[in-house]
Amino acid sequence: MTVVKANMAGTVWKIVVSEGEQVQEGQDVVILESMKMEIPIASEAAGVVKKIFVQEGDFINIDDDILEIE
Repeated sequence: MTVVKANMAGTVWKIVVSEGEQVQEGQDVVILESMKMEIPIASEAAGVVKKIFVQEGDFINIDDDILEIE
């Protein structure tokens, strides 16, 4: 299993995948908003999204878990 972590602090602007969805390595899974910029966060592995730990509007810090891929 792979856990996608935040590489910067920001607000979860949009979650672009759902639990049970197949994702590819490098595919955007979440878009953060920080300092009025949209920053895409990409999957680090291919697989199925098992669990999403955040909700849109949540503020997250560096290294917070975003989602888990199986």
